[in-house]
Amino acid sequence: MHADLPLFLLALAGAGLFAGLIGGLFGVGGGIVIVPALYHVMGVLGVDDAVRSHVAVATSLSTIVATSWRSLSTHAKAGAVDFAVLKSWTPWIALGAAIGAIVAGAVEGRVLLIVFGAGLLLIAANMAFGRESWRIASDLPTGASRAGVAGVIGALSAMMGIGGGAFGVTVMTLCGRPIHQAVATASGFGAAIAIPAALANMATGWNADGLPPYSLGYVNLPGFVILALLTSITAPIGARLAHRLDRVRLKQFFAIFLAVTAGNILWEALSR
Repeated sequence: MHADLPLFLLALAGAGLFAGLIGGLFGVGGGIVIVPALYHVMGVLGVDDAVRSHVAVATSLSTIVATSWRSLSTHAKAGAVDFAVLKSWTPWIALGAAIGAIVAGAVEGRVLLIVFGAGLLLIAANMAFGRESWRIASDLPTGASRAGVAGVIGALSAMMGIGGGAFGVTVMTLCGRPIHQAVATASGFGAAIAIPAALANMATGWNADGLPPYSLGYVNLPGFVILALLTSITAPIGARLAHRLDRVRLKQFFAIFLAVTAGNILWEALSR
């Protein structure tokens, strides 16, 4: 692993730049790019199969704090963030994320791959076929329903290593919120997911065997530093582009990319 460190760092740099741009542009979180990139790079470099999916998910989560805050700040300057939703949803999202991360640390790596692949297929299908005009409610749920929905968003996102934007945007638009407000507000879910989930992954992976060098539990420190830095640079660029571009065609092409990535991940998990 040490001899291949330059290749690892170069791959991290490319993934970080692209992930930040995607996270800001679509509000889906850069984790959908970072997790498969890290997983495959660590496979090439010989990281133990027993831990590389855990490391990919945990390291992705650790970077989302920077991406989320930078993206949220840019959206806030555009006046698109509903801070009342953030205040009422983030405690439940954080609780769900902590539970999801603890579960992720206790299951086999192939289970995480299956969760990630299946979740990515749902995200790709929504990107390709979802319509902003679709509605299931006139407003967001409150009370126990809000706690349940927010908790599920947090748990699934933590197990997939993503920031919650993908599921958050879908829920908000289905409940009558404009797409730009949904993307802007959901960008703030990332920190609520990433902080408790990353800490839980550090704890559950602390004594794991086969970890790559310079890791704290399942969180790889070189991955965290490089990805957090580069995603925080490109996330605001993506967020600004989100307010200027007609993203329908771009979303369709990106959905194809996500579907292919999900299929590859699921094939590897099911063929183990």
